[in-house]
Amino acid sequence: MKDNYNEIIVIGAGVAGIYQIKRLIDMGVDAVVLEADKDLGGTWYRNRYPGCRFDSESYTYGYSFSRELLDEWDWKELFSSQPENLRYLNFVADKFDLRRHIRFNARVERMVWDDQNLVWNLTLSNKETYSAKFVVTGMGVLSIPSTPNYEGMDKFGGESFHTYYWPQDGISLEGKRVGIIGTGATAIQIIPAIADQVAELKVFQRRPNWSSPLNNAEISEKDMEDIRSRYDEIFELCAASPGAFVHTSDRRGFDNLSPEQRREFWDELYDTPGFALLAANFAEIYLDEDANKELSEYVASRIRDRVNDPAVAEKLIPKDHGYGMQRIPLETNYFEAYNKDHVELVDVSETPIIRLTKTGIETSECHYDLDIIVFATGFDAVTGAFDQLDIVGQNGQRLRDKWKEGPKTYLGLMTAGFPNLIMIAGPQSASGAANFPRTIETSVDWVSTLINHARNTGVNRIEPKLSAEEAWNREVISMHDKMLHRRSKSWFTGYAPNVQGESNSDHNPNVRYVAFWGGAPKFRTFLNQAEAENYPGLMMEKDRIKVEFSA
Repeated sequence: MKDNYNEIIVIGAGVAGIYQIKRLIDMGVDAVVLEADKDLGGTWYRNRYPGCRFDSESYTYGYSFSRELLDEWDWKELFSSQPENLRYLNFVADKFDLRRHIRFNARVERMVWDDQNLVWNLTLSNKETYSAKFVVTGMGVLSIPSTPNYEGMDKFGGESFHTYYWPQDGISLEGKRVGIIGTGATAIQIIPAIADQVAELKVFQRRPNWSSPLNNAEISEKDMEDIRSRYDEIFELCAASPGAFVHTSDRRGFDNLSPEQRREFWDELYDTPGFALLAANFAEIYLDEDANKELSEYVASRIRDRVNDPAVAEKLIPKDHGYGMQRIPLETNYFEAYNKDHVELVDVSETPIIRLTKTGIETSECHYDLDIIVFATGFDAVTGAFDQLDIVGQNGQRLRDKWKEGPKTYLGLMTAGFPNLIMIAGPQSASGAANFPRTIETSVDWVSTLINHARNTGVNRIEPKLSAEEAWNREVISMHDKMLHRRSKSWFTGYAPNVQGESNSDHNPNVRYVAFWGGAPKFRTFLNQAEAENYPGLMMEKDRIKVEFSA
């Protein structure tokens, strides 16, 4: 066996990779994590922009696998900030001595399946090579930033960067003229966080996004004691929630309340921390156009109440989709930021960006002098991290070619033609549209049980049946298309206007990147059923002989 051989290689030392290596080490597996960055943390290592924080309640985001860990860690805020989140992940890694199983600065560039020897051969950017029987990916659904390709981007004389590459040592904003391109989830956090620091802030909005208040607050020692005593209850609530949050749908029925009663209920949810307005609402808002329209009109009225200039308020209200039909960012004083004299909203749907110049941004209407330009332009979501790797499966097939018209998987965890490749938070899983650690713990536990089954039975090759993959693809599409999300221009459905070569016209309405239809509980049901029936959707080989395991 060649050097750097491990039974299992995990790619990525973020939230998913940390838990996966913990499970594997506990099982006695020879495993290693390859992490491209110089330290662990994934999204919480990279995203260091001002205002970056959880939009899941902190105490629901942490790992649930260790009671000792739950007892030792104190959350300081309902929605913890990036520095604290990174400290938490380091605390977990140090507590369980996981760093010795992680190789940093180990960026995987190529993976090739050797069907004769039943191993994956991996090549890193530094040309170092590894091999493994199984590869488990934990690369993150939002880990490949997308930067638009404007004319003159190399001409700008000031500082410019994507939010994902916010300088780790920080950047002086005091007295600076700053331009932010984009008003998605990241920009909605940054804008109010820096509005009082800068001399001028120009926000270049391409499409407005719905957003509702985060309602963050500190967690006192007494509050933390109470949370700790209720952890079992909290995680049970998350397990029952489609979004894996502590919020669950209201069962009274949209039509059983009067418009006045619904307004009173929504007022209560609007002031409740977190995703309450989205996740504790009536189920009808996802399924019935009239219900969603009424809720959207309510949220629009709250935006109008918060923005002084009626014209600006209207520009901040989406007209092409309803509330909750795309990724909902949560905000803290975002709309109030536009009431400041030095903050200007530039609607580039009316006055498009023509080019970047040496001194700023030129639109079809005028030139804006800037010292710093921030690209808050999102990510090549879900499949982007896979496309960055040259993954070559059976018979020389490349994964990016197989997924060119959209990803196809089995249970969002494996894909036909690529044996022994398992994806945590892969496309068509529930992870991208839910409270991430809750869903990845479900997936990691399932994967770990599958690997344990293979080791105990002598199975050395696992691949989804093509029929099972096609059935899962139909399931995801058919269930998703019963919901109003089906028409959304969102990364949930594969819409990626920033990604090179993609545009609005390229959007395939049959592509579904996220299994959003029934959420975490339904996804877990499918996984549990597959395990209970001894994995009928998988082909397993033992000593090159196919074997079937009866339920």
